[in-house]
Amino acid sequence: MNVHFSSKTNEWATPQTTFDRLDQEFHFVLDVCASHANAKCARYFTREQDGLEQPWRGSCWMNPPYGREIGKWIQKAAQTAWQGFGTVVCLLPARTDTRWWHEYCAKAELRFIRGRLKFGDSKCGAPFPSVIVIFRAKQRQNFALSPLHN
Repeated sequence: MNVHFSSKTNEWATPQTTFDRLDQEFHFVLDVCASHANAKCARYFTREQDGLEQPWRGSCWMNPPYGREIGKWIQKAAQTAWQGFGTVVCLLPARTDTRWWHEYCAKAELRFIRGRLKFGDSKCGAPFPSVIVIFRAKQRQNFALSPLHN
């Protein structure tokens, strides 16, 4: 079984073509959640740097770990944009039944992806649907600073 389809990891490498199409539109300057091997921008934060603790500015790309901590990443993306510090474009699983989805994603621009993405070098599509969630400063009227609870 491919490690990308198991519980051995909650990290899903961004498909390059997906990133390239979005980069043409948004001109990303920061990958907020990356490794040295999979960073999509010249400037990026690694696990050791903890992107959740760093300031995000400008046009940001985010493909966070898809585990239990995902809500914290989405909350930070929303706060960054809605407080006027930048635009954050996120590649996420379309988990419309979660609190983080309703608190944040439902108030953002959504671009649902038809079919299943092939992450990394996988030959098979992911076992879940994906969505591009775009947090922009102009959406701030929908935002209320509140703690995220699972």
